[in-house]
Amino acid sequence: MSTSTRRSFLHETTVGVVGAATLACASPLRGAGANEEVTVGLIGCGGRGTYLGGVFSSVNNVRIAWVSDPDKSRLSSAAKGFNGQTPQVARDMREILDDEAVDAVIVATPDHWHSPAAILACDAGKHVYVEKPCSHNIREGRLLVEAARRNRRIVQHGTQVRSTQMMIDAMQMLREGAIGDVLVSKAWNIQRRGSIGHGQPSDPPSSLDYDQWLGPTPRIPYQSNRVHSGWHWWYAFGTGDMGNDGVHDIDYARWGLGVETHPDRIAGLGGKYFFDDDQEFPDTQQVTFEYSGDGNPGDKRMLIFEQRLWSTNYPFNVDSGVEFYGTKGKLFLSRRGKAQLLGERNARRELKFGLQEQDAESHVANFIDAVRDGKTPNAEIQIGHLTSSLCHLGNIATRLGRSLEFNPKKEQFIDDDEANRLVSRTYRASHWAKPKGT
Repeated sequence: MSTSTRRSFLHETTVGVVGAATLACASPLRGAGANEEVTVGLIGCGGRGTYLGGVFSSVNNVRIAWVSDPDKSRLSSAAKGFNGQTPQVARDMREILDDEAVDAVIVATPDHWHSPAAILACDAGKHVYVEKPCSHNIREGRLLVEAARRNRRIVQHGTQVRSTQMMIDAMQMLREGAIGDVLVSKAWNIQRRGSIGHGQPSDPPSSLDYDQWLGPTPRIPYQSNRVHSGWHWWYAFGTGDMGNDGVHDIDYARWGLGVETHPDRIAGLGGKYFFDDDQEFPDTQQVTFEYSGDGNPGDKRMLIFEQRLWSTNYPFNVDSGVEFYGTKGKLFLSRRGKAQLLGERNARRELKFGLQEQDAESHVANFIDAVRDGKTPNAEIQIGHLTSSLCHLGNIATRLGRSLEFNPKKEQFIDDDEANRLVSRTYRASHWAKPKGT
């Protein structure tokens, strides 16, 4: 292993040790071990939430005891239960958080609720599995990390690649210097999305408690393409497809690059090149992140993200992937279960790991194991915060259309008031879910 690779590896290992030490005081589940029943509440009963409810209920001695959603039709469907389990129903998530029998919650809401709900859950003494991205903005992510630490709670981020054996083995191979020093990684999210059209404000349907759906977000008139799957594409509620789907590939691009901090320089370009509709986030995006390290050759790193939401042509015939460029070769990985290893001069080399698509079942099982024994989960919330923040930083740079300098320790842009206004957001001042510290 070269000096540079060893330095990067030791830095990551040290960060892991610090994280484990921080979580060593996380309270295990009543100390009863692997056979102890884990009681879970599901917050958010859309497609992702109901899928996760099924996965969780398939884990040995895990019971979905509660379901909650502001949409009556979705709530009614989830109330039918999972794998023979019949949960209680809550229109308000606080009913779940007030139940002392609940050990953990799944937060599978729209993005604008991810951190507020997860912070409330930590403060109520619950462990949390929070869907990606863990936050709607950078400040919320930091507050969630602090809530997890303050309350000694396990918080797992829903980036399943962290528990996928193919990815774990590939990362170990990179750490061992299979392609030399990894200096650059390039991730892509290329797929053909649909238009959300042009909508008009109207009264919400009687089945939806729209005020509850908004949560601490300032009141915005109801519009049909702003809720359910449409919320992804609005600044007030979503994080665009960089935060929705690209976050997975950004996560293992960062993992393989071996960086365990925020970048200090970000440049982004893009916009709406294809869709003529109401969505606010770009359908075309190119973002570059630079990690300056000590500023010397061998310590700098670069992460590149590419997105086209109108195309079906992509590298390696896969919509989602990452290329790692090292000083002695290249590794291509995809969470779709594809990989290729090249040495210098593009000489093909044999892979030392099996191919596997991202493994949600193992990721959920890893979280349940962590809840039972108090150990650090694979996608602990500090990992989730760093990865999710890349999505926020990339969206901010693309939105402003210029290069930005960022202070990783302060989590603020340097001498840029316009960009810093986007580090956080405005909330309804008196709302019960407004995160403290915002």
